[in-house]
Amino acid sequence: MTADTADTAATAETGGAAGTDTATGTATAGAGATAGADGLLLPVPDEDGAPFWEYAARGELRVQACSACGRLRFPPRPCCPHCQSFDSEWRPMSGRGRIWSYVRPHPPLLPAYAAQAPYNVVLVELADAPHIRLAGNLVTSADAPLDSMDPARLRIGARVQVVFTETGGMAVPRWVPEKS
Repeated sequence: MTADTADTAATAETGGAAGTDTATGTATAGAGATAGADGLLLPVPDEDGAPFWEYAARGELRVQACSACGRLRFPPRPCCPHCQSFDSEWRPMSGRGRIWSYVRPHPPLLPAYAAQAPYNVVLVELADAPHIRLAGNLVTSADAPLDSMDPARLRIGARVQVVFTETGGMAVPRWVPEKS
């Protein structure tokens, strides 16, 4: 994968390993996953991804940017893939995006997810940074269950807005339909 195509990350509640690209499979803002008390997977933040989760706990969606060349990058990493600078900052994003892809996992692999099946996993292209895509779940509200969205409402290109929900002591980004 190139740096531009690797700019995909997942949130924790995707039905696959947290810290993975969902449709759920490759490295993200935290390496690995642990299960919360409810059995849902939680990210395990690493040094580079920890600020992402700290901002999420404050209800902010931020993306790492190179302080030297200004390019945004996700997943977070110590060195800019474009100019090789080690200087970075975290820029606020609007939290708006559009569904770039989605999947409805069948069959669920973990018991905690089976109880909420069928649910969705969406890949959202950020409005502020179209080369960055974040994975999560499309739900009706921040604290709604993973299966709360009618599957008929899943559409490529649908506009969405990030919300944060508390699960297992972490604030995890999810997505809701954008209000017109």
